[in-house]
Amino acid sequence: MTKEIAPVPSPASSHRRRRWRKPLAALLLIVVAGGGWMAMRSKSSAAKETAAAKPAAPKAGVFELAANDVALIDARELHLTLPISGSLMPLVQATVKAKVAAEVRETLIQEGMAVSRGQVLARLDTADLQARRATQQAALDEAKAKLTLANKNHDINQMLLKQKYISQNAFDTAHNSVELAEAAVKSASSQLDIAQRAMDDAVIHAPIAGIVSKRNIQTGDKVSLDSPLFCIMDLSQLTLEAQVPASEIPHIRPGQEVSFLVDGFQGRNFSGKVNRINPTTETGSRTIKVYIAVDNADGALKGGMFAKGTITLQKSAVTPLVPLTALRRENGADVVYKIENNQVVAQAVKLGLRNEDENMAEVTAGLAKGAHVIVVKLDGVKPGSAVKMPTAPVQQPAASSQKS
Repeated sequence: MTKEIAPVPSPASSHRRRRWRKPLAALLLIVVAGGGWMAMRSKSSAAKETAAAKPAAPKAGVFELAANDVALIDARELHLTLPISGSLMPLVQATVKAKVAAEVRETLIQEGMAVSRGQVLARLDTADLQARRATQQAALDEAKAKLTLANKNHDINQMLLKQKYISQNAFDTAHNSVELAEAAVKSASSQLDIAQRAMDDAVIHAPIAGIVSKRNIQTGDKVSLDSPLFCIMDLSQLTLEAQVPASEIPHIRPGQEVSFLVDGFQGRNFSGKVNRINPTTETGSRTIKVYIAVDNADGALKGGMFAKGTITLQKSAVTPLVPLTALRRENGADVVYKIENNQVVAQAVKLGLRNEDENMAEVTAGLAKGAHVIVVKLDGVKPGSAVKMPTAPVQQPAASSQKS
């Protein structure tokens, strides 16, 4: 059997293998280090991108306000008003009545027609009136004839008295006859004037300019004395008759402004002024009538329409107004929390007129138009606190409220 003996490596061969192992290890070390550096850089970039994507957290101690927490101060008039309602009635109206008893011969006007003062509305039959006038004319002529005769007798008796042919008593009797005849002439003349006036009254004239609201007669009707014939209304000036609680009368005075609405006139506001106040209360309701003068030059409003509105009891000048919810009481003074440069400032204010229903108060000093104030109680928010303003603060309402 033959045994194989492995060759023993030579010293030169071992030395060559050791020379190329060191560079290979260094190369591997460089590759591993480079890979680790790339991985760490990749992680760092990802962390930066994540941090940039997240919103910045608010600074500690800064309160972020909502839109309803802040109000923008505006300047305007503040009204204190009282609600009213009532009916509109013409200031001037007339009922035309018959002044004589007669039959209606013709009517010239109907309801809704405009008439001028003195215009003929109707005519009555005058046959009987003419006969009466003729009778009175005859009576006057007779009285004048008697007066003429009495005057002649008086002149004759005066001559006879001078010649002592008659006594003074006889002359006085003749003089008295003249006076009686003169009185009879005056009476007959007066009766004739009455008859003539009756003839004139048979023609019905409009006593005022306006619109005929009612016609009570037709052609052929027989009317008696004082029978109503026509109703005429002048709509250029109306009166709003409103019932007001007696407890509110001390606050009402002539000249106060009134604003009201009428059904059917959507979007149109009418105005007037308090003109008169009734001195007594209405039986049962214990209210007092207030009469409001309304200018109705265009004739849009009609008599009897129902109106609802308000009387302006008080009115401020154009001043800044602050919501009542923004007011605070500190050290015996009225204070608001105003925001200046994103910081809360306690601002003392002086107040004038208040309107609880409108939730507003007039500011006479301490606050200007355009300021921002906090209108709610916020825990932790106090003077000196840093705040972040909302994008759109709440605007103040501009409507005027009613006093209840």
